[in-house]
Amino acid sequence: MQIVVPSIEQHLVLPNIQYLQATNEWYRLFTVALTHAGLLHLGFNMYSLMVLGNPLEEAFGKNKLLIVFFVSLLTGSLASSYFASAYSYSVGASGAIFGLFGALAIVGKRIGADIRSIVVIIGINFVIGFAMGGVDWRAHLGGLIGGVVAAQLVMAKR
Repeated sequence: MQIVVPSIEQHLVLPNIQYLQATNEWYRLFTVALTHAGLLHLGFNMYSLMVLGNPLEEAFGKNKLLIVFFVSLLTGSLASSYFASAYSYSVGASGAIFGLFGALAIVGKRIGADIRSIVVIIGINFVIGFAMGGVDWRAHLGGLIGGVVAAQLVMAKR
């Protein structure tokens, strides 16, 4: 898409909350998931969506999985935007992906599975985010919390 419209990313990335309030561009809370910092970032996110999405779709069904995904995306974006510095912006769907990790842990716990490996993967990803720099751990944390809450609500409606 950027080849066709080179400046498209500028209209989709997630800035801080003050910018969103001033411009009323709240759609960016969702469009951030369409932007990525290169092909490797995009590839990891797509792979994660496949690995996490398939079992969660089996557990919840498509519609409830989409609810968990978009709640996670929204809570991750809100956390990222609220705590962002004045001149930074975020890209990617990682907040939603962390929400799916949280949902998978909730489903695993509900069925009595050993969820330690999921918790370890979440922990490793947080450590990598802090160690690398340039990774929006706020979006990850917000998405994780949103995914856990959304999964519990979706499972309560069964």
